[in-house]
Parts: sequence; structure tokens; C-alpha cells
Amino acid sequence: MTQDLTRGNPMRLIIGFALPTLFGMLFQQLYNMVDAMIVGKLLGSAALAAVGSTGSINFFVIGFCTGLCSGFAIPVAQRMGAREYAQMRRYVANAARLSVLFALVITAATGLLCQWILTVMRTPEDIFEGAYTYIFIIFMGIPAIFLYNMVAGIIRSLGDSRTPVYFLALSSMLNIALDFALILWFEAGVAGAAIATVMSQGVSGAACLVYMAKRYPILRMTREERRLDLHYCGVLCSMGIPMGLQYSITAIGSIILQAAVNTLGSLYVAAVAAGTKLFHLLACPLDAMGATMATYCGQNTGACKLDRLSKGIRSCVILGLGYSILALGAMLLFAPQCSMLFLDPTETEAALLLELASEYIVIQAVFFFPLALVNIVRFAIQGMGFSSFAVLAGVMEMIARTASGLWLVPAFGYAAACAAGPAAWVCADLFLVPACVFCIARLRRLYPSVPAEEAPAVQPVPLKAGAHR
Repeated sequence: MTQDLTRGNPMRLIIGFALPTLFGMLFQQLYNMVDAMIVGKLLGSAALAAVGSTGSINFFVIGFCTGLCSGFAIPVAQRMGAREYAQMRRYVANAARLSVLFALVITAATGLLCQWILTVMRTPEDIFEGAYTYIFIIFMGIPAIFLYNMVAGIIRSLGDSRTPVYFLALSSMLNIALDFALILWFEAGVAGAAIATVMSQGVSGAACLVYMAKRYPILRMTREERRLDLHYCGVLCSMGIPMGLQYSITAIGSIILQAAVNTLGSLYVAAVAAGTKLFHLLACPLDAMGATMATYCGQNTGACKLDRLSKGIRSCVILGLGYSILALGAMLLFAPQCSMLFLDPTETEAALLLELASEYIVIQAVFFFPLALVNIVRFAIQGMGFSSFAVLAGVMEMIARTASGLWLVPAFGYAAACAAGPAAWVCADLFLVPACVFCIARLRRLYPSVPAEEAPAVQPVPLKAGAHR
């Protein structure tokens, strides 16, 4: 079922679209959490540190893949909003070709380089083997990551945020079962956790693809629409590559920061790993708001309903503020209890690990509203078609994390590592908020605006693909 986000109350539409997206992200975090819980409780803090030490390089590569797919979906959402369905299908066909190409190249490159990267990051010797095993298997599963994210991105661009959730639920249950089977029964260690993640993602992507092919007549293509078109590929790359680079550039700072944390020892690496897992779970609503704004702004930009852009962004910011206050209150009260999900209380240094992990997540929660602005505004800008601005925001985050890793962590230790993320979000907001105002003003100058609630019989003025990048 497709959904038109160009008509109706923005707050109601955003909540209705974001809730299924949130459930999907929660399912995704569920099987990530299960990996960490099983690894931390059954294999020990050293194994948890091995998995956690790969987090930044994982984000660097997988984040690029995810951002690329999200960028490929933006022209689809814009053509959907403009009701130019033939062009929309051409974008889908060419996005599929590009996804296969990028998946093959990235898989080969990361497989060859991951050991060197872990060495450069100064991964502690006692966890190096486990870290390499885990991240190598994850990288070999990159085609599965592309498959799910590309198909789910297209479906969300059509206004359907529910369908991807169903397949993620299936994937989560499969991942849990495989975790127990591979780690408990077959004693596969951290390799078992990685294999379970890759297999579950592959199943989710394949099932989603089959469903999309059968249930969305609007995507059924003619032979002409399926042909390779370099112009469409160029537009897709102009949207996708900047969005992918935004994650990777941000991750460069995270890699430098992770290298600095690694020098503190495996105990601190394990604490950051546990805190990061909890943080990713708490940040799911903010991520869902961002994904919603990409589709909302994409459809309304394509339909030239520019008055709805500011209304939608304001509504989502209000939601982000409310959630940020709730999350902070919850962590001030229950951070130690939540951190225990990922730690073994019988370990000799369990008390110190718990204290360090709790400190990490509370500091993150204090700055959740700046993070909410980053997600909401950045994805709104991307939905409008100004993907290159996302790269500049990523540069701001990279600078903040790099400074923390190179100078602040060596000088001030663990506290500086905890504050690096919040500093990055504040720096990004200083750029993103003015950039968003500029983008909306530029669209108003370039294109005539259709009244916000114009009857659907009025054909919206089509935007020229890529003209306002």
C-alpha cells in the first residue's frame, strides 16, 4: 500500500509514517542487541570488546552502504510525489543496477583491507583475532545489506513504512535463533554472531524483494523503463554518494576516536561497546524521525508543495524534543540496570564496567535533542534534494570527533571519549539549521509552490531531477 504524504496534517502523517519505521529499527536493534548480550554474557568482556572495537569501521563501511541506498530512494520519492510514475520506475531500475555494482566493489575492497585497518586502529592484541573474524564476516555480507536497504528504501519512498517492518521482525527472530545455535551449540564464538547477523539480513532482504515484486503494480516496468540510462544513474549517484559519504566522513572521526579509546585498554573498549549498544536502541525513535522526513520532504518537494516543508520540520522537531526529555529522564533513573543487559555481573571488574557504561549513556542522553535536530534536519535537506549539504554536516561531525580522539582523550581520558559524540552533534547543528532555512528559501525562488492542500487533480509542477542540488 502506497501513501501520499503531500496532503493532510503534517504531524499526523509524520507520526503515522514514523511509528512503523520505528518498530522496524527496534527490530533491527534487537538482533544487534542479542549479539552483544550473548557475546558479553556468554563469551565474556574480551569478546564483547572485540566486537565493539569494530563499531567505528563497521559504521564507516555499512553507513556508506546504507546512506547510498537512502540517497538512491530520494529521486523515487520525488517522482512519486510529482506523480511521474514512468520516471519513478526508471529510477528504480537503474538504482538496482548501481546497488549490485557498489555491493560487489565494496565487498571486495573491505575484505582485502580489513586486517590492515584494524592494525592502523591500534586494536589491542588480546582482542585482535576476534575483531578481525567478526568484521570480515560482516563485510562479506555487504550484498545482503544492500539488498534489504535498497528494497526497503524504495518501498518507503512509495509511502509504505509498514511492509519493511514485517520482514525485519522475521529477520530478528531468525537472528536470535541462529545466535543461540551457532554460539551455544556449535561454539562458533564471535564468528557465530556475525554469521547470524548476515544470514538474517539476507533473508529479510530477499523476502522483501519478493513481496515488492508481487504486491506493488506501480513498479511493474516496461522493457523501455528497465533499460540502463546513464542520465538516471548520474542523478542517482548525485543523491546517493553524498549521503553515503556523510556517514563515512562522520565515521572517520569515529575511527580516530575508537583508536584513542583502544589505547585506554580493553576494559574501556568493552564499556563503550556496551554503552553504544544501549545508545543505538535509545536513538531508534530519532532515526525513525529522520527516515520519515526524507520521504516526507521528498514527496512534497516533488509535488512542489513547499509550504508543507517547514510545517513538517517544525512538527517533527517538537516530537524530537519530547522524546529527548523522556529518554534523558529514563537514563538518569535506570542507566545501570539497562547497562547490565550487556555485561556479565560475575566478572571480577563488573562494577567498574557498569559504572563506565552508565556514565557513557547518561552523557549521550543529555544531548539527545541536538541529535534529534541532526537527524530531522539533515534528512529533510536530503529529501529536498540538497544531498551535498549532508557531506558538509558530516565534515563538522568528523572534525569534532577527530579533535577528541587526537587531543582530548589522551589528555582527559574516558570522559572525553563520552563527550565526543555530543560535541559532534552540536557542531553539525550549527551548520544544518541555517542550511535548512537556505534550502527551503532556494526552492521557493526556483519553483512555484502548489497550495498545501490543493486537490490531487491539479498536476504539480515537476522538478528537474538534480537541478537544485
